[in-house]
Amino acid sequence: MINEMYKDMTGKGSVIREFFTYANKKAAEIGAENIYNFSIGNPSVPTPTEFTDSLIKMLQTKNPVTLHGYSPSLGIDSTREAIAVSLNKRFGMNYTKDEIFMTTGAAGAIAHAIRCVVKDGDEVITFAPYFPEYVPYVTGTGAKLTIVPADIDTFQINFDEFEKALNPNVQAVLINSPNNPSGIVYSTETIKKLADILDKKQKEYSHDIYLISDEPYREIVFSGTDAPFVSKFYDNTICCYSFSKSVSLPGERIGYVAVNPACKDAKLIVLMCGQISRFTGHNCPPSLIQLGIESILYKTSDLSIYEKNKEILYKELTRIGYHVVEPGGTFYMFPRTPIADANEFCWKAAKEYNLIIVPGDSFNCPGHFRISYCVTTDMVEKSIPLFEKLYNSYN
Repeated sequence: MINEMYKDMTGKGSVIREFFTYANKKAAEIGAENIYNFSIGNPSVPTPTEFTDSLIKMLQTKNPVTLHGYSPSLGIDSTREAIAVSLNKRFGMNYTKDEIFMTTGAAGAIAHAIRCVVKDGDEVITFAPYFPEYVPYVTGTGAKLTIVPADIDTFQINFDEFEKALNPNVQAVLINSPNNPSGIVYSTETIKKLADILDKKQKEYSHDIYLISDEPYREIVFSGTDAPFVSKFYDNTICCYSFSKSVSLPGERIGYVAVNPACKDAKLIVLMCGQISRFTGHNCPPSLIQLGIESILYKTSDLSIYEKNKEILYKELTRIGYHVVEPGGTFYMFPRTPIADANEFCWKAAKEYNLIIVPGDSFNCPGHFRISYCVTTDMVEKSIPLFEKLYNSYN
């Protein structure tokens, strides 16, 4: 008999992908230049040339058997060591390769991190709005995902509700800063307060509580924004990183788990990741890509377009009348909808104005919509009159 859980999931696909698919179908009918597709977070700027140059050089000079062979189960040693050194230099940490595990993007990192620290019946807390895939990442382990409701005026952590949610069954807290979908960055003050609460609760409950920090947008931070490195403030932090966004490599599926060396089980957790791979079929990302990212650990793509697009959208949408909390990073914005039903609003935007935006319900924050502005500035500018017509149709 087939697995009923996965069977049921086939009828509950990603809302983001649903709007993305609609946009592609509509583009085939009327031309892509007539569709304003803000649905998906696919970076729109090229990867640094050093990455391409590195791959070409390796392909031309290295032994193909070695280059395309299996990597060790924890990742290639030179890549793990290079990542550890880069984190130490950039953030004043003291990682070694033994605290680094190579993964298929941040998704693979989070899936491994959660499995390391929870078991069937445990509880993980996260904060709305959050990336919808957190649900299968957590529930697939047999654990329960508890959602702390959003503070929709700031999108910083709602600490009153967080403390109400804490209980001895909580084994991990999952955060995402800079945040998808809001674009908000948790401040140093926020992270310190979170760390203080977790430290006290660890003592009260007599067990470790792990902070799993989802950080694929860590480098996409706008000028003047306070963006702390989370692991500096809490010993039991497991950092989950992806090279998809900052260096525009989403299709290469490359990332890592970095366990804070101050965590008493840091090296053990990395070894456990290797064993978890045996259950998930993860078996390490491609050797060539692991070696390639060694060339860009101190590089980013030209991310300036994202800040430029943010400034245009924030200025114009607030002028029109939308309520928007200004993003501090990423390439997402999360305005309120002028009506309660965000799904109705977003489908009207798509079908009447060819504006492809995503309703906030799947991010556990109804009454909002996500704009993914990793697009050309020309497209952003041309979309403003359509956002205005859409808003005025309700006012």
